[in-house]
Formats: sequence, structure tokens, C-alpha cells
Amino acid sequence: MNSNEMYEKMKSKLSRIVPDVELRYKAEIAVEINELKIQRNAVILGHNYMEPALFHSIPDFTGDSLDLSRKAAQTDKDVIVFCGVRFMAETAKILNPTKTVLLPATKAGCSLAESITAADVRALKAKFPGVPVVTYVNTYADVKAESDICCTSSNAAAVVESLHAETVIFLPDEYLAKNVARETGKHIIFPSPRLLAGESAEEEGGVKLDYQLIGWRGRCEVHEKFTVKDIETVRAQFPDVVILAHPECSPEVTSAADFSGSTNAMIRYVQQSKAPHYLLLTECAMGDNVAAANPEKDMLRLCMVRCPHMNMITMEDTRDALKFNRYIIEVPEDIRVKAYRAVDRMIKIG
Repeated sequence: MNSNEMYEKMKSKLSRIVPDVELRYKAEIAVEINELKIQRNAVILGHNYMEPALFHSIPDFTGDSLDLSRKAAQTDKDVIVFCGVRFMAETAKILNPTKTVLLPATKAGCSLAESITAADVRALKAKFPGVPVVTYVNTYADVKAESDICCTSSNAAAVVESLHAETVIFLPDEYLAKNVARETGKHIIFPSPRLLAGESAEEEGGVKLDYQLIGWRGRCEVHEKFTVKDIETVRAQFPDVVILAHPECSPEVTSAADFSGSTNAMIRYVQQSKAPHYLLLTECAMGDNVAAANPEKDMLRLCMVRCPHMNMITMEDTRDALKFNRYIIEVPEDIRVKAYRAVDRMIKIG
């Protein structure tokens, strides 16, 4: 496909979303990337939060964390370019130790992944011995290595219930944990630093604890910004709007929404339903991507902020990742082996 053909392909989806001058420029880069992809025997995975010009041009596969984890596990390509954030690229490396995994940015972190360390998990395990640990996939490899099983927002409740355990440690997203607790009927606590420092795990401040789920105070810096007031304001102007919220939003927000689910689940909901208006409470770029893929649907915008970490992944840097073999993701083998067990269990549950 030459640049004119790529431009026409991108224009057919993005003419209402991306300025024409940007489409022409990005089409040339997309063609260059696709040529490099063939030369390097590479596959490109694109998360739903990628900016529209990238999302609708160069990825071989697009989706949420679970979907892309499956694609990473199945690929026969020599090189995996992950257009997402670091923990996703690490997960691809965990599943493909012999392949080259590239992240097109030096950092591309995540507020959730950075909210907890492997030492934190070890402290929790010491305080609650024998309690299985479920770790959200939005964590770094050393945290996954301390876990019994990983989950994504699409299968979190199913993973917790699959353990058939009286008590489960669920890390690190506070809001996802509260949403899972509500869905599974479990009572949740969030241990204080004082409790982890030495106070009995049976009580805190002299009060006996009642719990089945043990959470952590991590939050997504994007999803925590949405409020019930936002929903009320939008409904006042568009009474017939259907509002979809990601489970990383607060339980108050997910309860006030019409539907809550993973990014892939929200996409399916929009595709399969008919409503006068839709509003997605999630990362801004995804709203644009869903609008581009469903031009017949009226997608409202309530864009609080783009994820600053996802926004670090550009088409220019994706091209340079393939051209200069950067930035290579490595996971120490001892950590990778332990993390693999947790990730593999997650993928098998589906």
C-alpha cells in the first residue's frame, strides 16, 4: 500500500476526527512502518487508548490488555512492537522470552503500576499468610512475580471467584477492587500502613476486622477524574444518552452509569446496541477510536485528560523503534518465570 492508498484508508475512518494535513503526514509514516514491519518480521499490537491515526493504520491487532496478551502469546513473529505502556510490553516479554519486544518510548509508565512494589506485596503476604494474591495486569513484572494470578478489568471478578478462597488479596486498583467486591458480594478492607507495620491482621485500632477482600489504594490518574456530577450534567442535556464507564472509575460512577466494562466490552456494547447518544467514561483517545469505527453512532465527548503515558507512544517513535531496535524490554529470568505462571493462569481463565 502506497502513501496515497494509506491516506484514503485513514481518511475514510478519521476525516471527522483528525485534520486532513495530519492524515497526509501520518499516512506516509504508516507506510514506512509497514515496510519496516515486513523487513523485521514484526507484529504491532495497539492498545485501545492509542491516538486515532496510529490505532487505525499500523497495528496488526488492537484491543484491551487481555486481548493483546493473548495475541502476544500466540505470535510467531520475531519482533513484537507494543503500542501501549511498559507493563503491557513486559507482559509480552513474559510470554515470549525468546522474542525481541520493543516499546516505542523510554518510559510510558502507569500510575497504577507505580502505586505498588514487589516489597509491598511481600509485606501483605507476610501479614495475611496463605491468602491468594490477585494482581491487576496493570503492574510491573516483579509485582506479578509475587502474585498467584493476574486479572484484567474484563475478567477480574471471574478470577477472584475462580480461586474459591474465603479471603483474597486484590491489587493495586482501589476502584476496581471496590467494583469487584460489589459484584462478588465480598466485604473489602484497605490495610493501613500501621497495620502492615505490625498491628494484628485481625484488628486495627482495637476494632476487629471483617473482610473477604484485601485491597490497595492505587488509582488510575485518568479514570479517577470522572464523577457522578459529570454524569448528572450530561444527562441533564442529553436525557436519552447511554453512559459507559470503565471499572477503574469509582463505584459511585459505575453505579450511576448504564454499563461498566473493559475497553473491549464497551466497544462491543456500542457496536451491538442502538441508542440516540453514547458517552464513554474512559481515556479520550478511545472515544475517538470508537467514534471512527462507528460513524453511524452519536458519540458525545467528556474528555477529562489523555493518559500522559499512552500519549508518549507516537507513530514517529514506533517507526524509530523498528528502525533502530529500541527500546528493548527485558525481564530477569527468575522474575519472568514466576510472573509467567500468574499471567498464564489469567489467560486460561479468559
